[in-house]
Amino acid sequence: MSTVYYGTGRRKTSTARVRVIAGETGIEINGRDVVDYFGRAAYRMILEQPLVLTNTVGQFKISVNVKGGGLTGQAGAIRHGLSKALLEYNLELRGILKAAGFLTRDSRMVERKKYGKKKARKSPQFSKR
Repeated sequence: MSTVYYGTGRRKTSTARVRVIAGETGIEINGRDVVDYFGRAAYRMILEQPLVLTNTVGQFKISVNVKGGGLTGQAGAIRHGLSKALLEYNLELRGILKAAGFLTRDSRMVERKKYGKKKARKSPQFSKR
């Protein structure tokens, strides 16, 4: 039986639960193939960055359950979760992943809209006279 490693990643309002299964290959997101789920190659590149950095491409089957947010936030959440799962697989990868900033939760969120304003900061046009 294959060993399974888990990692949870978050970005904006997205949450990704990542399962890394040793010995198999392929990436599956919400039951769909990665190419089918992420049409743009840029999103696929973002989520594969930890694998490329640690030279572990093709060594794992990655199964992801992701919800919330848009595609950019989801790709970032998967990258964060995958990095944490790889850390569970091999603790020696910590230095490489930490230096690249993949283990840090990106805390930037959308600023809330304020009353009297059109958006978070945009104000109605001001006229002196």
